Amino acid sequence: MLALNLLPAAPAHAFKLQPGSGQGKHVLLLGGGLAGLTAAYELRKLGYRCTILEARERAGGRCWSVRNGSTTQETTNPSHTASFDNGLYFNAGPSRIPHHHQLTMHYCKELGVPLEVYNNVNEGSYYFAEGKGPLSNKKVRAREIHNDVRGYTTELLAKALHTSQVDTGLSPEDAAKVLEFLRAEGGLDIDRLYKASARRGYVEAPGAGARVGKIANPYRLADIVQSGLLDPDFYNVAEYTYELQMTMFQAVGGMDRIAQALQQRVADCLHLRAEVTDILNQPDGVKVTYRDPQGTHELTADLCICTLPLPVLSNVRHNFSGDVSRAIDFVPYIQTSKIGLQFKRRFWEEDEQIYGGITHTNNELTQIFYPSYDYLSQKGILIGYYNFNEKAKAVGELPYAEREQLALRKGQLIHPQYPKEFEHSFSVSWQKQPYSLGGWALYTPEQRQTLYPALLRPEQRVYFAGEHTTYLTAWMAGAFESARSTVAAVHSRLSEQRVAYPSVKPVSN
Repeated sequence: MLALNLLPAAPAHAFKLQPGSGQGKHVLLLGGGLAGLTAAYELRKLGYRCTILEARERAGGRCWSVRNGSTTQETTNPSHTASFDNGLYFNAGPSRIPHHHQLTMHYCKELGVPLEVYNNVNEGSYYFAEGKGPLSNKKVRAREIHNDVRGYTTELLAKALHTSQVDTGLSPEDAAKVLEFLRAEGGLDIDRLYKASARRGYVEAPGAGARVGKIANPYRLADIVQSGLLDPDFYNVAEYTYELQMTMFQAVGGMDRIAQALQQRVADCLHLRAEVTDILNQPDGVKVTYRDPQGTHELTADLCICTLPLPVLSNVRHNFSGDVSRAIDFVPYIQTSKIGLQFKRRFWEEDEQIYGGITHTNNELTQIFYPSYDYLSQKGILIGYYNFNEKAKAVGELPYAEREQLALRKGQLIHPQYPKEFEHSFSVSWQKQPYSLGGWALYTPEQRQTLYPALLRPEQRVYFAGEHTTYLTAWMAGAFESARSTVAAVHSRLSEQRVAYPSVKPVSN
C-alpha cells in the first residue's frame, strides 16, 4: 500500500531501531550548519556516536539571524558587532520557506519551531530604475507596472487572435472563449483595449459619500520598456517562480530558531570554535585534525560526513581523489550581500502602506526587503540591500561604514524618510565570511555533469552533504534533504539494515 501511495509514508522519527543499530560506531561531522546538525540528529536516533566540529562560535552556518550583540569578522574587515534594539533582527542568510518544501516544514513541526506567513510578493512595493527613461529615477508601485504590462500584452494578443494573425488551431468557438479570458485577464474593455482600472490602485482613494475614487492613467508601454522595467534581471516575476510562490513561511523570531532547535538536540556532541585543517582517509577509518583555543587535536572515526562549503573545504588538506579535488576547487559559489537597517519608525507601513514584500531596483541595492513580522510596532529593520554577483562583489569590498552610506544614499532615492529615521546598521557579505566564502553553490549545466557527480559518492570513508550536493542550492531544504540522504547511506554501510529514509508526505486530515 505504501508503494501505491495508499498509505502516508512514515516520518523520519518513526524508524524502530533493530538490535545492533548504530553498534557504537563513531561518525564525525564536519560543519555545524543545518546539514551537519540534522545528520547528527538523525544518526543519534539510530544509535550512532557523533562528534560535530564547527569553526564558528555559533552553530547554524549560513542560517543566521542578526540581533543585538551579533558579531562577525570578515576576511578583509575588522570585527563588527550589531547594536540593534532587543527584539529586532534580520535574517542574514535564508529568510523564506516555500510551502512545498515539505522536509523543512516537517523539521519545523518535529522540533517545535513555530512558523508565520512570510509576505514575499507585495503589490504595494516599488520598482525603481536609475537611468534616462521616462519612468526612471522615480518610484512606481509594483501593482501599476504589473497591471499595465499585463493589460498591454493581453491587448496585443487579443488583437492578433481577433484578426486571425495567430495560428492557434482553435475552433471559432474556442477562440472566442480565449478572447473572453484575455479580456478578463488583462482588464480590457469591450473593444479589447487596455484602459486603467482599479487593479493598479488609486491616486485618490474611494470613501464615504461621493468619494468614488480617482484612477490614474496607465503608463505607456513604450515608457515602461525604455525605462528598463522589463529587463530580465529587473522585472519581478516572483509570483510565478516555483520556489517563491505563496504561501511562504518564516520561523517566528528568526530563521536561526531552526538551527537552535537542532543544536539543543545534539549539544553534547557539538564542538564550537573547532577549525578543521586536515581530513585523511585511512584503511580503518578517518583521521581529522582541527584547531581550537586549546591547541591542535586529532580525532578518528569510522566514517565522516563533510558539510563544509566547498570554498572552505578547498583550503583543507586532504587525500581525496582527483575527481573530488576538482569538484571542491572549481564549483563556483555566488557572491551575495545583505545589510540590515534599523529605523526608529516603520515609515514604510505608516506613510506608504507597505507590509512585507520586496522593492526592486537596478542599482547596487538590487532589492529592499520589508519585515514580515511585528506589523504596526514602533521600530523595525529593513534589509537595505540584497544583491548578487558583481554588485555584491563591489559592495563587499567596501568597509562597513561605506556600505552603510551606500545603502542610505541609494535607499533615500526611494524612501526620503531614511535620513531622519535611521539608527543602526549591520552588513554581511557572504563571500567575505571566513567559514562560508560564498552564498551558495552556483553550478552551470556543464558542471552538473562534470563536477557535481563526484560529490554524490563517498570518497572512501568520507561522505559529502550540504546544499551543494542537491538541486536545492540556496535553500535550507537542500541541507535537510542532503543530510537525510547521507544518513541513509551511512546507516546502510555501517549496519545490516538496508533502510532508506522515506519521503515526508502530507497526511490528509
